[in-house]
Amino acid sequence: MPVYEFKCMDCGEIFTIKMSVMEMESAQITCPKCGSSKVMKMISSFNTMTSKKS
Repeated sequence: MPVYEFKCMDCGEIFTIKMSVMEMESAQITCPKCGSSKVMKMISSFNTMTSKKS
């Protein structure tokens, strides 16, 4: 399941939320610190795992 990173535009808090792509499309994201809905999705790195050795 993907992990999304957000930044609150009101208080500056950076937080992560783990949810499916379907949930993300309809979710109302709010800041866990101040409750604001003025949040911006951030671009972050990701990691993948495969069954083959590289």
